[in-house]
Amino acid sequence: MTVLPSAAYLYERVRRVIPPIEWPAFSNDIEAILALKRERNAVILAHNYQTPEIFHCVADIVGDSLALARRAAETEADVIVLAGVHFMAETAKLLNPDKKVLIPDMEAGCSLAESITAADVRLMRQRYPGVPIVTYVNTSAAVKAESDICCTSGNAKAVVESLRVPRVIMLPDEYLAKNVAAETAVEIIAWKGHCEVHERFTPADIRELREGNPGVVVLAHPECPPEVVAEADFSGSTAAMSDYVGREKPARVVLMTECSMSDNVAVMHPEVDFVRPCNLCPHMKRITPANIRAALAENRHEVRIDPGIAGPARRAVERMLAI
Repeated sequence: MTVLPSAAYLYERVRRVIPPIEWPAFSNDIEAILALKRERNAVILAHNYQTPEIFHCVADIVGDSLALARRAAETEADVIVLAGVHFMAETAKLLNPDKKVLIPDMEAGCSLAESITAADVRLMRQRYPGVPIVTYVNTSAAVKAESDICCTSGNAKAVVESLRVPRVIMLPDEYLAKNVAAETAVEIIAWKGHCEVHERFTPADIRELREGNPGVVVLAHPECPPEVVAEADFSGSTAAMSDYVGREKPARVVLMTECSMSDNVAVMHPEVDFVRPCNLCPHMKRITPANIRAALAENRHEVRIDPGIAGPARRAVERMLAI
Protein backbone atom coordinates (compact mmCIF):
# COMPACT_ATOMS: atom_id res chain seq x y z
CA MET A 1 0.00 0.00 0.00
CA THR A 2 1.27 3.46 -0.87
CA VAL A 3 2.00 5.58 2.18
CA LEU A 4 1.13 9.21 1.55
CA PRO A 5 3.26 11.98 3.02
CA SER A 6 1.57 13.96 5.78
CA ALA A 7 1.06 17.70 5.70
CA ALA A 8 3.49 18.03 8.62
CA TYR A 9 6.20 16.27 6.61
CA LEU A 10 5.51 18.43 3.55
CA TYR A 11 5.90 21.59 5.61
CA GLU A 12 9.61 20.89 5.78
CA ARG A 13 9.79 21.66 2.06
CA VAL A 14 8.34 25.12 2.39
CA ARG A 15 9.27 26.30 5.87
CA ARG A 16 11.64 28.93 4.40
CA VAL A 17 8.80 30.67 2.55
CA ILE A 18 5.69 29.93 4.67
CA PRO A 19 5.80 31.10 8.32
CA PRO A 20 4.79 28.45 10.90
CA ILE A 21 1.86 30.58 12.02
CA GLU A 22 0.34 30.36 8.51
CA TRP A 23 0.74 26.61 7.98
CA PRO A 24 -2.36 25.46 9.99
CA ALA A 25 -4.52 27.39 7.51
CA PHE A 26 -3.41 24.95 4.79
CA SER A 27 -2.63 21.63 6.48
CA ASN A 28 -6.15 20.16 6.72
CA ASP A 29 -6.90 20.88 3.07
CA ILE A 30 -3.54 19.43 2.04
CA GLU A 31 -4.18 16.19 3.95
CA ALA A 32 -7.61 15.91 2.32
CA ILE A 33 -6.23 16.62 -1.17
CA LEU A 34 -3.59 13.90 -0.81
CA ALA A 35 -6.29 11.37 0.09
CA LEU A 36 -8.68 12.51 -2.64
CA LYS A 37 -6.01 12.27 -5.32
CA ARG A 38 -5.42 8.64 -4.47
CA GLU A 39 -9.14 7.82 -4.29
CA ARG A 40 -9.88 9.38 -7.69
CA ASN A 41 -6.66 8.55 -9.55
CA ALA A 42 -6.20 12.29 -10.00
CA VAL A 43 -3.19 14.48 -10.72
CA ILE A 44 -2.74 18.16 -10.01
CA LEU A 45 -0.94 20.30 -12.58
CA ALA A 46 0.38 23.53 -11.08
CA HIS A 47 1.83 26.50 -12.89
CA ASN A 48 4.99 28.18 -11.60
CA TYR A 49 2.91 31.11 -10.34
CA GLN A 50 0.98 29.04 -7.84
CA THR A 51 1.69 29.61 -4.16
CA PRO A 52 4.24 27.29 -2.45
CA GLU A 53 1.70 25.27 -0.47
CA ILE A 54 0.16 24.24 -3.79
CA PHE A 55 3.30 24.09 -5.91
CA HIS A 56 5.43 22.10 -3.48
CA CYS A 57 2.87 20.25 -1.35
CA VAL A 58 -0.03 18.98 -3.49
CA ALA A 59 1.03 19.31 -7.15
CA ASP A 60 2.16 16.23 -9.10
CA ILE A 61 3.31 18.10 -12.21
CA VAL A 62 4.69 21.65 -12.11
CA GLY A 63 6.18 24.01 -14.65
CA ASP A 64 5.52 26.69 -17.21
CA SER A 65 2.79 26.56 -19.83
CA LEU A 66 4.85 24.43 -22.23
CA ALA A 67 5.83 21.89 -19.56
CA LEU A 68 2.24 21.58 -18.35
CA ALA A 69 0.98 21.10 -21.91
CA ARG A 70 3.53 18.37 -22.59
CA ARG A 71 2.94 16.55 -19.32
CA ALA A 72 -0.84 16.86 -19.62
CA ALA A 73 -0.62 14.94 -22.88
CA GLU A 74 1.25 12.11 -21.14
CA THR A 75 -0.71 11.57 -17.94
CA GLU A 76 -2.60 8.34 -17.30
CA ALA A 77 -4.75 9.78 -14.53
CA ASP A 78 -8.53 9.71 -14.76
CA VAL A 79 -8.90 13.25 -13.41
CA ILE A 80 -6.74 16.32 -14.00
CA VAL A 81 -7.02 19.34 -11.72
CA LEU A 82 -5.40 22.42 -13.21
CA ALA A 83 -4.00 24.76 -10.57
CA GLY A 84 -3.61 27.71 -12.86
CA VAL A 85 -5.87 29.78 -15.08
CA HIS A 86 -8.66 28.82 -17.43
CA PHE A 87 -6.76 28.73 -20.73
CA MET A 88 -4.36 26.21 -19.17
CA ALA A 89 -7.26 23.98 -18.15
CA GLU A 90 -8.63 24.22 -21.68
CA THR A 91 -5.23 23.20 -23.08
CA ALA A 92 -5.15 20.19 -20.75
CA LYS A 93 -8.65 19.25 -21.94
CA LEU A 94 -7.66 19.65 -25.61
CA LEU A 95 -4.85 17.15 -25.09
CA ASN A 96 -6.96 14.83 -22.93
CA PRO A 97 -10.43 14.87 -24.50
CA ASP A 98 -11.49 11.65 -22.77
CA LYS A 99 -10.38 12.67 -19.28
CA LYS A 100 -12.17 14.78 -16.72
CA VAL A 101 -10.40 18.14 -16.39
CA LEU A 102 -11.31 20.38 -13.48
CA ILE A 103 -10.42 23.97 -12.63
CA PRO A 104 -11.01 25.00 -9.01
CA ASP A 105 -12.28 28.50 -9.87
CA MET A 106 -13.93 29.36 -13.17
CA GLU A 107 -13.09 33.04 -12.66
CA ALA A 108 -9.33 32.36 -12.86
CA GLY A 109 -8.81 34.16 -16.13
CA CYS A 110 -5.98 35.98 -17.91
CA SER A 111 -5.64 39.52 -19.22
CA LEU A 112 -3.89 38.23 -22.35
CA ALA A 113 -6.60 35.66 -23.08
CA GLU A 114 -9.23 38.36 -22.65
CA SER A 115 -7.45 40.77 -25.01
CA ILE A 116 -8.43 38.92 -28.20
CA THR A 117 -11.38 36.99 -29.63
CA ALA A 118 -11.82 34.46 -32.40
CA ALA A 119 -13.46 37.19 -34.47
CA ASP A 120 -10.35 39.35 -34.05
CA VAL A 121 -8.20 36.52 -35.43
CA ARG A 122 -10.46 36.12 -38.44
CA LEU A 123 -10.16 39.83 -39.14
CA MET A 124 -6.37 39.57 -38.97
CA ARG A 125 -6.48 36.82 -41.59
CA GLN A 126 -8.52 39.06 -43.85
CA ARG A 127 -6.09 41.94 -43.38
CA TYR A 128 -2.98 39.81 -43.93
CA PRO A 129 -4.02 37.01 -46.31
CA GLY A 130 -1.64 34.09 -46.44
CA VAL A 131 0.39 35.16 -43.38
CA PRO A 132 0.51 32.34 -40.80
CA ILE A 133 -0.83 33.03 -37.33
CA VAL A 134 1.21 32.02 -34.28
CA THR A 135 -0.90 32.19 -31.16
CA TYR A 136 0.44 32.28 -27.62
CA VAL A 137 -1.04 29.56 -25.42
CA ASN A 138 -2.37 32.33 -23.16
CA THR A 139 -5.55 32.38 -25.24
CA SER A 140 -8.94 30.71 -25.30
CA ALA A 141 -9.56 27.48 -27.19
CA ALA A 142 -11.73 29.48 -29.62
CA VAL A 143 -8.76 31.72 -30.50
CA LYS A 144 -6.42 28.72 -30.82
CA ALA A 145 -8.92 27.14 -33.21
CA GLU A 146 -8.51 30.11 -35.59
CA SER A 147 -4.71 29.86 -35.51
CA ASP A 148 -2.11 27.87 -37.43
CA ILE A 149 0.14 26.98 -34.52
CA CYS A 150 0.56 27.82 -30.85
CA CYS A 151 3.65 28.87 -28.92
CA THR A 152 4.76 29.56 -25.37
CA SER A 153 7.25 32.10 -24.09
CA GLY A 154 9.77 29.28 -23.94
CA ASN A 155 9.53 28.18 -27.58
CA ALA A 156 8.15 31.25 -29.39
CA LYS A 157 11.28 31.93 -31.44
CA ALA A 158 11.63 28.28 -32.43
CA VAL A 159 7.97 28.13 -33.48
CA VAL A 160 8.20 31.33 -35.54
CA GLU A 161 11.32 30.15 -37.36
CA SER A 162 9.94 26.63 -37.90
CA LEU A 163 7.38 28.05 -40.33
CA ARG A 164 10.17 29.15 -42.72
CA VAL A 165 8.31 32.21 -43.92
CA PRO A 166 9.41 35.87 -44.05
CA ARG A 167 6.48 37.20 -42.02
CA VAL A 168 4.12 35.92 -39.32
CA ILE A 169 1.29 37.27 -37.19
CA MET A 170 1.94 36.71 -33.47
CA LEU A 171 -0.96 37.01 -31.03
CA PRO A 172 -1.88 38.38 -28.54
CA ASP A 173 1.12 39.58 -26.44
CA GLU A 174 2.67 42.66 -28.03
CA TYR A 175 5.77 42.59 -25.84
CA LEU A 176 6.50 38.91 -26.36
CA ALA A 177 6.16 39.50 -30.11
CA LYS A 178 8.55 42.45 -30.02
CA ASN A 179 11.06 40.58 -27.88
CA VAL A 180 11.00 37.65 -30.29
CA ALA A 181 11.28 40.01 -33.26
CA ALA A 182 14.52 41.33 -31.78
CA GLU A 183 16.00 37.81 -31.98
CA THR A 184 14.92 36.73 -35.46
CA ALA A 185 14.97 37.93 -39.04
CA VAL A 186 11.29 37.03 -39.42
CA GLU A 187 9.00 40.07 -39.59
CA ILE A 188 6.43 39.83 -36.82
CA ILE A 189 3.04 41.52 -36.88
CA ALA A 190 1.90 41.98 -33.28
CA TRP A 191 -1.40 42.39 -31.47
CA LYS A 192 -1.83 44.89 -28.60
CA GLY A 193 -2.45 42.49 -25.72
CA HIS A 194 -0.44 42.77 -22.50
CA CYS A 195 -0.05 40.78 -19.29
CA GLU A 196 -1.30 42.87 -16.39
CA VAL A 197 1.56 41.57 -14.22
CA HIS A 198 4.52 41.98 -16.56
CA GLU A 199 3.48 45.24 -18.21
CA ARG A 200 3.95 47.02 -14.86
CA PHE A 201 7.71 46.42 -14.71
CA THR A 202 9.87 49.33 -15.90
CA PRO A 203 13.57 49.94 -16.56
CA ALA A 204 13.50 52.33 -13.60
CA ASP A 205 12.46 49.39 -11.39
CA ILE A 206 15.57 47.50 -12.48
CA ARG A 207 17.87 50.45 -11.92
CA GLU A 208 16.44 50.98 -8.46
CA LEU A 209 16.89 47.29 -7.64
CA ARG A 210 20.50 47.41 -8.78
CA GLU A 211 21.20 50.50 -6.67
CA GLY A 212 19.74 48.91 -3.55
CA ASN A 213 21.19 45.45 -4.16
CA PRO A 214 24.71 45.69 -5.59
CA GLY A 215 25.63 42.71 -7.74
CA VAL A 216 22.04 41.48 -8.13
CA VAL A 217 21.35 39.46 -11.27
CA VAL A 218 18.13 40.48 -13.02
CA LEU A 219 16.06 37.91 -14.90
CA ALA A 220 13.06 39.15 -16.91
CA HIS A 221 10.13 37.32 -18.45
CA PRO A 222 9.65 38.04 -22.19
CA GLU A 223 6.12 39.31 -21.49
CA CYS A 224 7.85 42.36 -20.00
CA PRO A 225 8.26 45.46 -22.19
CA PRO A 226 11.31 45.29 -24.50
CA GLU A 227 13.06 48.11 -22.64
CA VAL A 228 12.83 46.02 -19.44
CA VAL A 229 14.25 42.97 -21.20
CA ALA A 230 17.08 45.17 -22.54
CA GLU A 231 18.00 46.25 -19.00
CA ALA A 232 17.96 42.69 -17.63
CA ASP A 233 20.88 40.26 -17.50
CA PHE A 234 18.79 37.40 -18.89
CA SER A 235 15.32 36.94 -20.35
CA GLY A 236 13.39 33.72 -20.59
CA SER A 237 10.28 31.78 -19.69
CA THR A 238 9.61 30.86 -16.09
CA ALA A 239 11.24 27.47 -16.74
CA ALA A 240 14.27 29.17 -18.28
CA MET A 241 14.58 31.51 -15.31
CA SER A 242 14.41 28.61 -12.88
CA ASP A 243 17.02 26.71 -14.90
CA TYR A 244 19.27 29.80 -14.92
CA VAL A 245 19.20 30.04 -11.14
CA GLY A 246 19.99 26.34 -10.77
CA ARG A 247 22.79 26.47 -13.34
CA GLU A 248 24.47 29.79 -12.53
CA LYS A 249 23.78 29.94 -8.77
CA PRO A 250 23.86 33.75 -8.56
CA ALA A 251 24.48 35.01 -5.02
CA ARG A 252 21.55 37.39 -5.33
CA VAL A 253 18.85 37.38 -7.98
CA VAL A 254 15.60 39.10 -8.85
CA LEU A 255 12.92 37.56 -11.08
CA MET A 256 10.87 40.15 -12.96
CA THR A 257 7.71 38.09 -13.04
CA GLU A 258 4.80 37.03 -10.81
CA CYS A 259 6.04 36.98 -7.24
CA SER A 260 5.11 33.41 -6.24
CA MET A 261 7.69 32.28 -8.80
CA SER A 262 10.46 33.58 -6.53
CA ASP A 263 9.08 31.68 -3.53
CA ASN A 264 8.91 28.44 -5.49
CA VAL A 265 12.42 28.70 -6.91
CA ALA A 266 13.78 29.80 -3.52
CA VAL A 267 12.60 26.53 -1.99
CA MET A 268 14.81 24.64 -4.43
CA HIS A 269 17.82 26.93 -4.04
CA PRO A 270 18.24 27.95 -0.39
CA GLU A 271 21.79 29.17 -1.08
CA VAL A 272 20.51 31.97 -3.36
CA ASP A 273 19.26 35.29 -1.98
CA PHE A 274 16.06 36.31 -3.78
CA VAL A 275 15.07 39.97 -4.01
CA ARG A 276 11.30 40.03 -4.47
CA PRO A 277 9.48 42.76 -6.38
CA CYS A 278 5.95 41.58 -5.75
CA ASN A 279 3.61 41.89 -8.72
CA LEU A 280 0.76 39.48 -8.02
CA CYS A 281 -1.47 37.84 -10.62
CA PRO A 282 -4.99 38.15 -9.18
CA HIS A 283 -6.20 35.31 -11.40
CA MET A 284 -3.57 32.79 -10.29
CA LYS A 285 -4.29 33.69 -6.69
CA ARG A 286 -7.90 32.58 -7.08
CA ILE A 287 -6.63 29.00 -6.81
CA THR A 288 -6.31 27.84 -3.20
CA PRO A 289 -5.91 24.53 -1.35
CA ALA A 290 -9.53 24.88 -0.22
CA ASN A 291 -10.96 25.10 -3.74
CA ILE A 292 -8.62 22.40 -5.06
CA ARG A 293 -10.04 20.16 -2.34
CA ALA A 294 -13.59 21.13 -3.33
CA ALA A 295 -12.82 20.48 -6.99
CA LEU A 296 -11.72 16.92 -6.24
CA ALA A 297 -14.53 16.24 -3.79
CA GLU A 298 -17.36 17.74 -5.85
CA ASN A 299 -16.13 17.68 -9.48
CA ARG A 300 -15.87 21.49 -9.55
CA HIS A 301 -15.59 22.86 -12.22
CA GLU A 302 -15.43 20.58 -15.24
CA VAL A 303 -13.91 22.08 -18.38
CA ARG A 304 -15.84 21.41 -21.58
CA ILE A 305 -14.97 22.56 -25.10
CA ASP A 306 -17.28 22.62 -28.10
CA PRO A 307 -16.21 19.82 -30.47
CA GLY A 308 -16.19 22.20 -33.42
CA ILE A 309 -13.61 24.33 -31.61
CA ALA A 310 -11.69 21.51 -29.94
CA GLY A 311 -10.52 19.83 -33.16
CA PRO A 312 -8.74 22.77 -34.80
CA ALA A 313 -7.53 24.11 -31.43
CA ARG A 314 -5.98 20.73 -30.63
CA ARG A 315 -4.19 20.70 -33.98
CA ALA A 316 -2.63 24.11 -33.25
CA VAL A 317 -1.35 22.90 -29.89
CA GLU A 318 -0.12 19.57 -31.27
CA ARG A 319 1.78 21.34 -34.05
CA MET A 320 3.61 23.27 -31.37
CA LEU A 321 4.38 20.16 -29.34
CA ALA A 322 5.79 18.44 -32.45
CA ILE A 323 8.55 21.05 -32.79
